[in-house]
Amino acid sequence: MSSKKIISPASPLALYNLVSAICWGFILYSVVFVYPIIGQPGFYAKTKNVVTIVQCGAIIEIVNSLLGIVRSPLLTTAAQVASRLLVVIGIFQYLPSTPAASGIAYITLLSAWSITEIVRYLFYFFSLTSENGAPKFLLLLRYNLFIVLYPTGVASELTIIYSSLAVAEELYSTQLKWFLVGTMLTYIPGLPMLFGHMVAQRKKVMKSLRESSKKQN
Repeated sequence: MSSKKIISPASPLALYNLVSAICWGFILYSVVFVYPIIGQPGFYAKTKNVVTIVQCGAIIEIVNSLLGIVRSPLLTTAAQVASRLLVVIGIFQYLPSTPAASGIAYITLLSAWSITEIVRYLFYFFSLTSENGAPKFLLLLRYNLFIVLYPTGVASELTIIYSSLAVAEELYSTQLKWFLVGTMLTYIPGLPMLFGHMVAQRKKVMKSLRESSKKQN
């Protein structure tokens, strides 16, 4: 008998993951079907508030990590969420006239974020609620798509933040501009650390899948 702890799909943690996947699915739907119709900058104006609300929901993940509800490392979780909050709140809400935010960088950002999060949240949902864990295709997507999506998301974030520097100085202060520059510099150590963590996890998962496949054969 499996010793894995299964929780109800109706439990708060499971529902959080399912609802989050649905919300990011709506954003991806908007990118694929709404953006081609209305284009930029209309798409940015129409969706930036929804994206902000959906992304702010990830604050719950910091709380869950802090309280030990999930095993995710607090520092890593907080860093990832904070960088995105800087974009959706700091840029989309307080510096909405940032040029790159209403350009193609916004589209690549939402594409990378939404695909990543749909896969991640569905992976967590099935891992929590199914005795057999997440389906194999979700496992493969979770530990392979990041190779392309993570750099794409980071490049889009940096493009948007860099584009906001002049706007920040004009609307607020030089200090805010240099704060944003300092934030961009944190990506230098942060990107290799987080990407390296995912690469290490990928090696473990791929090794486990190969060993499982050999046993079945």
